[in-house]
Amino acid sequence: MEQFRSLYDTRVSRRTLLGALATAVVTVGGRVVRGHVYPTGTSQVWLPLIQAGGTIAVNDAPILGPASGTVAQAIAWFTANANPDPTVGYQQLDCTTIVDAYQQQGDAVGMDWFLALAQMSVETGGLTSWWSLRPQRNPAGIGVTGQVQAGTPDAPPGPGWAWHNNQWEEGLSFPSWTTDSVPAHLGRLLAYALTDAQANPAQQQLINQALAYRPLPQ
Repeated sequence: MEQFRSLYDTRVSRRTLLGALATAVVTVGGRVVRGHVYPTGTSQVWLPLIQAGGTIAVNDAPILGPASGTVAQAIAWFTANANPDPTVGYQQLDCTTIVDAYQQQGDAVGMDWFLALAQMSVETGGLTSWWSLRPQRNPAGIGVTGQVQAGTPDAPPGPGWAWHNNQWEEGLSFPSWTTDSVPAHLGRLLAYALTDAQANPAQQQLINQALAYRPLPQ
């Protein structure tokens, strides 16, 4: 996640963002897939970036444009690799809700929501990381800086902190995937891809919502 923390805290080009993503990408059997090693270090798993029958040069993969994969592929991926404990992890219904939100909101603004899901998978270990679980619901390390602060669970140091491991850790938590986490992620990607002058009204609205959670550094 460290490489994305730096990207989210710095105004970077789309190519730089996607170049970082490319460090987790390989081509297997004629398809481009995204790899992630789970925290146990015992397994390597893959998320397809595109449907069968083609390839994609990731450093040139556009944030804007049609989706590079399908809803069914994404749901199957996240469901198969979800935390098996239903009291902690996301189950099939949860994964379906999250993927559907990415698809609907991404299509509405003309962006490759499947690429955003690929990034989310890398960031969160396929929706198994602590920051991605309830009640944090952080899809991409947004505001997660690695800063910690001692204290008590009833007295956060300020907005954008979460109580974990008997200390406060800096990072954003979101009340809902559909209305908060997904627009925060997609809108932030749009903010890297477009200037205000280039964004249409729907895109600008999503950007504004995302940056209201955490502005881009000046």
